[in-house]
Amino acid sequence: IVAAAAHVLFFLEESVWWMKPSIHQKTFGMSLEKAEIVRQFAFNQGFYNLFLAIVTGVGIVALALGHTGVGTALILAGIGSMAAAALVLMASARDKLRAAVVQGTLPVIGIILLLIGLRG
Repeated sequence: IVAAAAHVLFFLEESVWWMKPSIHQKTFGMSLEKAEIVRQFAFNQGFYNLFLAIVTGVGIVALALGHTGVGTALILAGIGSMAAAALVLMASARDKLRAAVVQGTLPVIGIILLLIGLRG
C-alpha cells in the first residue's frame, strides 16, 4: 500500500505539479528551461507510475477479497515493476543512486512481506 501511495505521489509530481519550482527545481534539480524541454516525458512517466500504483491497488483488493492467485500476481506485477525500474535507474545513472533507493526500497519491502505472508 505504501509503495503504491508513493507512486501516486510520483504521478502528481511528474504529471500534475511538474512546472512548480518546488518540483522541477528542488526535487529534480532542473532549471525552468530544462523542465520545459522534458515536460512531456515527465508527464508520461507520471502516468506510468500511476498505472503501477493502480495495478498494485487492484491486487491488494483482490487479495483482501480472497482471490489469492490474482491478487498476488497483480501485486507482484506492480511492485515488481517498481523495483525493476529502480534497478534500471541504479544501473544506468550512478548519480541517481539516491532516487533509485527511494523508488525501490518500498517495493522490495512489499515483495518480501508478500512472500512471507503467502508462506504463513
